Amino acid sequence: MTIQTNQHEDNKTSGKNPSVELDINLFILKLKNGVWLLGIPSWIFGITDRSLAACADGYLSPVEILHLLTTSFFFLTWLYLKPESSLNAKDGEILICPAQTRSWDLQSRHIIGQEYILPFPYICQIYHLLNLKHLETIHKCSLNNLKVINVSKIKPTSIGGTISFQTILDSPINILRMWREPIAEVDLILHTPYTVELSIPVYQNKRITVIFIAHPLTDNEHYFFIDIYSDLEWPKPLMQILLHLASCITLFEDLPYLRKLSQKNIGSLVSRNKVSDRDTMWLYNRFVELHGSSVEMPQLEGVGCRV
Repeated sequence: MTIQTNQHEDNKTSGKNPSVELDINLFILKLKNGVWLLGIPSWIFGITDRSLAACADGYLSPVEILHLLTTSFFFLTWLYLKPESSLNAKDGEILICPAQTRSWDLQSRHIIGQEYILPFPYICQIYHLLNLKHLETIHKCSLNNLKVINVSKIKPTSIGGTISFQTILDSPINILRMWREPIAEVDLILHTPYTVELSIPVYQNKRITVIFIAHPLTDNEHYFFIDIYSDLEWPKPLMQILLHLASCITLFEDLPYLRKLSQKNIGSLVSRNKVSDRDTMWLYNRFVELHGSSVEMPQLEGVGCRV
């Protein structure tokens, strides 16, 4: 992924200061996304509060049911009102163009995209994404005790690598059992220093592919993109609602852990002597081996384009 800025030939004649405009636009961008993110737990609290109040007497009246349906509808509408997080380069602003390295076109399979600016160093996000054990610990609740039982294949590339690992649905009531086998092999791919792919089998050779893109904005902030693709033949609006909710839930699970990582010495996260040599950390070790010496000085030099 790269971030680039257009250079105006007539800056002097136009009288505009690109740096000031960029600061203003970034502030507005953060404000919009902050308000939107704050609204999600507020809506969830409102729905929960109304549900508990409605069920307090053990009876749901038609009016109470109508209130719950109305609140749920407005919550889903709020999710669709997510503000844009990329800036238009035509006016001298930042243009975010995450490089898509797959040789096949995913655009027709695109289901949802989410974009955030997170107040944590970029390396914290990469460490989290490439640590297989985070599926068992950080996402223990949302994935209902999914376990990583075996790393079956490791393949290095010139700028990254691929790791295949088997997962098991440890809980007999895991909702994921509805559309996948109890044991399934998942692929995690480091395409570039900024791009990570998670490819999840579903059923009948169909898959859900998640592309994560993290790119430093400053030493303590990074852009974070989540794009989900699938060839499942389900109604797209239904898939969009489910995947938006799932993505938001997993991001909220990530935040406390990312905050904890950000409080560590960043140098320790890219030190080969301090990173675990377990198979579940192989891909992160590969990242440190190839790119660890440069992650502490993020540069907003961009090339590439997002699919």
